[in-house]
Amino acid sequence: MEKRQLGKTDMHVSVLGFGGAEIGYEGATTATVANLLNSALDAGLNVIDTAECYESSEGLIGQTVSNRRKEFYLFTKVGHPRGVGSEDWSAPSILQSIERSLHRLKTEQVDLVQLHSCSEAVLRKGEATEALRTARERGYTRYIGYSGDSLAAQFAVESGAFDTLQTSINIADQEALELTVPRAHACHMGVIAKRPIANAAWKSGHKPIDSYQHTYWDRLRKLDYEFIRGRALEQSIAQALRFTLSVPGVQVAIVGTKNPERWPENARFLEAGSISPGEFTAIRERWDEIAPRTWVGQT
Repeated sequence: MEKRQLGKTDMHVSVLGFGGAEIGYEGATTATVANLLNSALDAGLNVIDTAECYESSEGLIGQTVSNRRKEFYLFTKVGHPRGVGSEDWSAPSILQSIERSLHRLKTEQVDLVQLHSCSEAVLRKGEATEALRTARERGYTRYIGYSGDSLAAQFAVESGAFDTLQTSINIADQEALELTVPRAHACHMGVIAKRPIANAAWKSGHKPIDSYQHTYWDRLRKLDYEFIRGRALEQSIAQALRFTLSVPGVQVAIVGTKNPERWPENARFLEAGSISPGEFTAIRERWDEIAPRTWVGQT
């Protein structure tokens, strides 16, 4: 699998990374996760991204692949110590949370800790960012980053405080392509794309039951990309993923799944490399034609 240097860090990351939200929220078993993550690592993936609030995700990762820790880069996020819906950006809470994450993940150090979608106001206060610096000084993490979107992400990039930015980038979510990614790239920040296939919101042919996907479903109906209408599902998903990885400055796309067969399949999708300049331009021009300014990045 292709690898790219993550900004100015020393990490050469696989262009495809594993996202740990689904295994936590959907109650995956230890056996399923062991099969899933080992198949991902065997397929050449070397990035695992999770968060403290993804329920059992960190624990499952620690239980199943800590014995292969030297084979992958491990990222986590902080700010929601009691799960989704809770927020605590104080330094004591963040540091305690990171210590808990290290215990769950069965590792002495992670490669990256990210502030998890905190507001611009929290960033301006500075305490949360300083807590990450303290975690780095203590050896809990090698690098620090921000995960989020829109104006808060813009402030994070312009602050110069972070090594990486994780933000939403896909065929239905392109605000970052102008607002944050070019500046992050110019500053040699690593750029991690979340939601890189727009949750494949079109895959069933009808509006998804999960409200989390409704915004992308509605946007894609209006964008009406020809490659979604005119190709088989696997081909359209491959095109969407390759678009995200064709964005200048993007080094890794984080994809979550509970299906172990998905990793060899995704790796095959990427064998063709970036989409052609013409295909990329067509998607961008369609976005510019249809998308109103209210279509901001989805956190």
